Amino acid sequence: MRTQVAIIGAGPAGLLLSQLLSRAGIDCIVLEQRDQAYVESRIRAGLLERFTVELLGRAGVDARLQREALVHDGFSLAFNGAPLRIDLRGLAGASVVIYGQSEVTRDLIAAAGERGVPVVFEAADVALHGISGADPFVTYRRDGEELRVDCEFVAGCDGFHGVSRQSIPPASRREFERVYPFGWLGILADVPPCSDELLYAHHERGFALATMRSRVRSRYYVQCALDDTPDDWPDARVWDELEARLGPAAAGAITRGPSIEKSIAPLRSFVAEPLRYGRLFLAGDAAHIVPPTGAKGLNLAAADVHFLSEALARWYRDGDADALDRYSGRALARVWKAERFSWWFTGLTHRFDEADAFSRRLQEAELDYLAASRAAQAALAENYVGLPIDGV
Repeated sequence: MRTQVAIIGAGPAGLLLSQLLSRAGIDCIVLEQRDQAYVESRIRAGLLERFTVELLGRAGVDARLQREALVHDGFSLAFNGAPLRIDLRGLAGASVVIYGQSEVTRDLIAAAGERGVPVVFEAADVALHGISGADPFVTYRRDGEELRVDCEFVAGCDGFHGVSRQSIPPASRREFERVYPFGWLGILADVPPCSDELLYAHHERGFALATMRSRVRSRYYVQCALDDTPDDWPDARVWDELEARLGPAAAGAITRGPSIEKSIAPLRSFVAEPLRYGRLFLAGDAAHIVPPTGAKGLNLAAADVHFLSEALARWYRDGDADALDRYSGRALARVWKAERFSWWFTGLTHRFDEADAFSRRLQEAELDYLAASRAAQAALAENYVGLPIDGV
């Protein structure tokens, strides 16, 4: 098979890229090692920045989002037992949208079928070849047969553990990483949310977050030890901990119910540089990871895809190689700003067991300053809703 762009990974980054390229008249194929049911059921983030929503609209996949998404004009941060509301609309002139990543993925898969974009699930043993030269190709196995895709470019959108980044020689890439000494235990339950907006909590027992996927489905998180397992957290313990950490107002509004999904995720910050090696371009989690505190993962992936799809369109339309050369720098400028914000917000809201008394006092002072300063709240709001895409 021959195509113009081979996309590795059928997460939101790869699928969204395929839609934007297809609408620009660029042939592409998406290869995904997992089956479709697994891809569609992955529980991930649910907060979309304004630009991400606009980009989904440009890709023609926002019809259900516009009907079902929840628009939030603010969020709250609870500490010292009381919530501080951050007025996103008033402080930053924008809102955020709550719409589950699994729903975005389903919409993109449906759109790929409608446009005739081939998405190959259960593509095993994907390997990249010749990416440093002018004639790259990708091989994979399916149903016991080895298949080959000849292409002009490869887009690596296959996540942190995928093959794309690992295909770049170690001497040609740099990796920056910070691993956090705790994880997030997340539960999903078919109960009404305890708050109309997201509620973050800084508490002596650790961080907590109350969010939602709809008006009848809630998503909650609590900071936990890295060596904890979901079995260590029966539902009753999770609800007890949430009531303690989120504060008395939220505790009185929590509706308990059986969890329908429960998992623990470690937290890390990670960036690989550059995002291009020859004919291979990295995007999304294949290139960078942020702790989920600031809800930047999916939104950063969308920004990468915007820059990359724009660069490839200019190449095929005008023969403009400069846009491809500038992709890595443009994307990384935004990535590092989001890494900074996610690192800062994680440090502000979580309990670090190894922190000394001085560090804890500084954390308390930062929270007090945030509560008293409109300028500090505006900086938080500006980063939370997403920096302007052209201001990178």
